[in-house]
Amino acid sequence: MLAKWKTTDIKTDYTAEINRLKDEIQTAAAIVIGAGAGLSTAAGFTYSGERFRRYFSDFEDKFGFHDMYSGGFYPFPTLEEQWAYWSRFIYCNRYMNVDNGTYKALFELVKDKDYFVITTNVDHQFQKAGFDKERLYYTQGDYGLFQCSEPCHNCTYDNEEIVKDMIEFQVDMKIPTELIPRCPKCGKPMSMNLRSDDTFVEDEGWHKAALNYEYFLGEHDGQHILFLELGVGMNTPGIIKFPFWKMTAKNENAVYACINYGQAYAPREIEEQAICIDRDIKEVLKQL
Repeated sequence: MLAKWKTTDIKTDYTAEINRLKDEIQTAAAIVIGAGAGLSTAAGFTYSGERFRRYFSDFEDKFGFHDMYSGGFYPFPTLEEQWAYWSRFIYCNRYMNVDNGTYKALFELVKDKDYFVITTNVDHQFQKAGFDKERLYYTQGDYGLFQCSEPCHNCTYDNEEIVKDMIEFQVDMKIPTELIPRCPKCGKPMSMNLRSDDTFVEDEGWHKAALNYEYFLGEHDGQHILFLELGVGMNTPGIIKFPFWKMTAKNENAVYACINYGQAYAPREIEEQAICIDRDIKEVLKQL
């Protein structure tokens, strides 16, 4: 059992680790990228501070929350106010061009390799950077999709057009009532396609992506495979981190690499197969 984690040494120079990772990227038969929130943070998708105040200072003044994440859980008194907030949130984190080059740099590193991406991120940045959508598995949903809040059926709906309408026509932090999104089948309000509770819809595309990921892992079982983990914390370790550790331990030809500022570590059982780089992802990708 992978129970004991390797303690990350306090270091200032990761040149050797970066060179080793560069070699692994070049020589691996396949690369599985596991991406968490830290990757999008490195790419510029910050939910607090100046970026929050730039787009949500009016909501902060009226409702008293101080970051986008908290606003997502705020009990707005009306659906008109709720969707005024969410439309801005979606636009800022799904449709606005924010990436500072981090996702594009990652794509350039692996575009000629046999790769697959599994991510808990829901901001669609992999496809925007050029990654093949058939090699992507968004496990937790997509800011760009609505679903029935019930849900009465297992379908999702693209929201770009209506989100832009909500932004254009909102006044005093309220959208027009007629723009409140409602399920085309039962008429109940729509909700975001995000895995926050047991109402999350796993639609046809989600299941296809899950099967593609399973097939990719099976196809490369036992081969020289690089499990490249980027910005994955301990909020949902059972989706990416723990499986990566276990698959590395079971395959003597596998290598586990973790780039995560402040959280780069691996179990002692795979210490010889691990590359841990406690640095900003954007800067490491530049060096690679």
